[in-house]
Amino acid sequence: MSDRALFWGPTLIWASTWHVILYQLDSGVPVLNSVAWRFALAAVMLWVFALSRSDSMRLPLSAHVLMAATGIVQYSGNYWGVYEAERHISSGLVAVLFSLMVFGNALTGRIIFGQAVSRRFLLAASGGVVGVAMIFWPEIAATGARPTAALGLGLGLLAVLCACIGNVLTLTLTLRSLPLVPILSWSMGYGAVFLVGLSLSTGQGLHFDWHAPYVLSLLYLAVFGSVMAFVLYFKLMQRQGAARAALTGVVIPVIALLISALFEGWQPTLLAVSGMVVCLVSLFMANRR
Repeated sequence: MSDRALFWGPTLIWASTWHVILYQLDSGVPVLNSVAWRFALAAVMLWVFALSRSDSMRLPLSAHVLMAATGIVQYSGNYWGVYEAERHISSGLVAVLFSLMVFGNALTGRIIFGQAVSRRFLLAASGGVVGVAMIFWPEIAATGARPTAALGLGLGLLAVLCACIGNVLTLTLTLRSLPLVPILSWSMGYGAVFLVGLSLSTGQGLHFDWHAPYVLSLLYLAVFGSVMAFVLYFKLMQRQGAARAALTGVVIPVIALLISALFEGWQPTLLAVSGMVVCLVSLFMANRR
């Protein structure tokens, strides 16, 4: 696949998951359970996909240590942090925090993998973060009125940190010439097991909703939001580097709000539209040769 397809594939998918996740949250199933079912199902599908490609699922013990760590931070801590953060701060502020991941990935890519990043790229990425902040400014401005905003901000930053660490661990494993699909399958499986254990240990138990909205949204999040999106995203990271792959976080809020306007009645403002333009211009500048 072309680099352009690898970029827009996960971008469009993850932008749509913002709306699909609402069906999970409205079900009454605890967040730990919903995320666990999502990645357990994705792990099984990746396992089948790997076998269909004749990829060996037998990986070294040292790789399993890193994959378990990846599962805990990337597919447990990251997603749990996002869901919990949105209980205390607006989703818009969470989107701004995740747009900052481009700098976290740039820093770790430079220090750990020696991936150079130009000043023009960092300037364009900064413009993208400003654009995201413009889009969600009304929500951000109202955050101070929430009594637990500081807790939500901390959880959001923790989720971003977990995502950056998870990216580093996955890329480290692929640089050992290990196949990507088995790596993702094992990592998501370990993450699901960790979430199930956490749910049982905290007394939340195991719950499921067999109604169509929950089941169909779970399938979408597993098949598209987990299997397809992460495979494409890490392929993009292998080719373009961690920083450029993280530019997806600048464009996702723009597309997600367009979807929200279609299905949830979101009304765009002049500031929001201006922010969208800034995001797209920044993306164009960051990807110029």
